[in-house]
Amino acid sequence: MAGLEGRVALVSGGGRGIGAAICLALARDGADVAINYRRDEDAAREVQREVEALGRRARLYQAEVSDWEADQRMVEAIADELGMVDILVNNAGIASRGQFVADTDPAEMERVVRTHVFGAFYLSKLVLPGMRTRPRGDIIMISSSASQGLGAGGAPYNMAKTAMEALAKTLAKEERDNGIRVNVVAPGLVETEMGRRLIRATAGVQDLAAHAPNMPFGMVCQPEDIGAMVAFLCGEGGRYITHQVIYVNGGGFESPRRAQARA
Repeated sequence: MAGLEGRVALVSGGGRGIGAAICLALARDGADVAINYRRDEDAAREVQREVEALGRRARLYQAEVSDWEADQRMVEAIADELGMVDILVNNAGIASRGQFVADTDPAEMERVVRTHVFGAFYLSKLVLPGMRTRPRGDIIMISSSASQGLGAGGAPYNMAKTAMEALAKTLAKEERDNGIRVNVVAPGLVETEMGRRLIRATAGVQDLAAHAPNMPFGMVCQPEDIGAMVAFLCGEGGRYITHQVIYVNGGGFESPRRAQARA
């Protein structure tokens, strides 16, 4: 155990990919976990079984995070079943379609922004009253290295992640005196279904393992790498860290082997 005993974590989008890895990392360090999911109950239930196998309590909560009333019901249910949330990981997210602004459907822009930004705002607002009563609180936003580059063809996603980071930095200032740390973890390419779709669309690569030699340290970031960083920030290692954006992307630079191959 690493200091999260007695704490309750809510992980949005916790049923798959990065969210699932975060649930397991927090459970390994002693937290009980509320696993939010949108549609894939079977996947979420498997994460629940893995958390319980670690000796921690786990409950499933189906909710679309951009729905205020659904979020209210979920947070109330968590308080009744597990206790007050003192770790919130705003991880739920969806990708945009990679089109230029001129070609982007306004409905897509609204859907992406509502999921990432409204969802994070709603859940943060709902857990804050209880979190303020706890000895310590942590809110982690899962953003993206895309917020650094803000590349063409990704306006909805770029807008959403940038706004999420703005929310985090505002909250960090507002809640520090209440013992609440607020930080951002911003991954680069991660080996998830979303990551595989992205690399197929942008680089024509069908297998992420084949892309590993082109990545920093010769490997593709794994969901467990993000889970480990979240657990660190919520534990003793992160007790004096707030208002930070931490990029988990291997430095974000091109592999020398790839540069040599292009030369």
